[in-house]
Amino acid sequence: MKALHIHAGPVALAHLRRHGLQPQDVRTIPAAAGGPKGLILGPLDRFIFGEWLARSAHEVHLVGASIGAWRMATACLPGSLAAFERLEHDYIHQHYEPPPGRSRPTPRHVSERFGQTLQAFYGGQVEALLRHPRYRLHIVTARGRHLLAREHGIATPLGYLGAFLANAVHRPAMGAWLERVVFSSPGPQGVCAPLPFGTRDYRTRQVALTPANFMPALQASCSIPFVLQAVHHIPGAPPGAYWDGGITDYHLHLRYGAGDAMKNIASGACQEGAGSQKGPESPGLVLYPHFQRAVVPGWLDKQLKWRHKATTALDTMVVLAPNPEWVRGLPNAKLPDRQDFMHYAGDTPGRVRAWQAAVSASARLAEEFAEWLERPDAAVLRPLAAP
Repeated sequence: MKALHIHAGPVALAHLRRHGLQPQDVRTIPAAAGGPKGLILGPLDRFIFGEWLARSAHEVHLVGASIGAWRMATACLPGSLAAFERLEHDYIHQHYEPPPGRSRPTPRHVSERFGQTLQAFYGGQVEALLRHPRYRLHIVTARGRHLLAREHGIATPLGYLGAFLANAVHRPAMGAWLERVVFSSPGPQGVCAPLPFGTRDYRTRQVALTPANFMPALQASCSIPFVLQAVHHIPGAPPGAYWDGGITDYHLHLRYGAGDAMKNIASGACQEGAGSQKGPESPGLVLYPHFQRAVVPGWLDKQLKWRHKATTALDTMVVLAPNPEWVRGLPNAKLPDRQDFMHYAGDTPGRVRAWQAAVSASARLAEEFAEWLERPDAAVLRPLAAP
């Protein structure tokens, strides 16, 4: 039984059948939110960034939300192979002690500890990360509006209820409550790198990613509402409360390669300049190591199955996803997820063992992808469609 399934949109599928896949074909790599599920992608990350992409020299856009933003920022570090191994270790071994009389740690405690983790992980390397010669990093966050403009014990739950109801009716309507804010590293001209996707789908801003705002932007992208605190007062960004980028863009179902990337960006975003006014040199293909086949638009769409289908936005996408049958052979017959914190409450070593076993097994995903790249077999390719 194969561990890896390769799914592709129609444009990507035609290309793979004729030419296989070369490093220079890939212009964008997204990385989804999803918490511990992203752990199984570590071996693929190490192979793709440590070996395969190193055979080319072109510009690649890395787009991440939540743990995906952490993964893509890690890809930009000097010595990224060792950094990916450390990310895996640090994530697996995280532990937050609840206060006496409570079953869960407070959002304030989790935020403080997570901020310390990011500082220890990236401290002293941010400038080098942002100056990567090839990779343009885009960190996706969700900025609250109106009732969600500031975190508040009563207003925040009410605001998220409003966002939930608006999203259920019409996804763009959620923009009245939460907007997508993308923090982008500099391009070759020193101004904001162009977004590798269009923004007509949802209210969007773009902000220059700098050493001053890298840490708060990355923490905001990982700040799950009611689990961590929102991040306020991010330098260079509009005022407001910033939360997990997966709320607006859970699996980054975006219009990749669209030419309107800067037309709908709100004013006051990136420095004006030639580098920020045109899209990527070539849209190319989108290579997406993912933990499932479906590319779900937003976190609030998880239960809205009709929004899980592939659209024309994903025509150039290649999804590398685990075979659901293979997943059933992992500990607890599933991918690692946040429910494991409750399932293994009081048994952190047991959770660590289960997660380490899943990560060790996922080495097969990278091995099978490497084998397919060497000997492309069109017969194993699957159309990217709804589950």
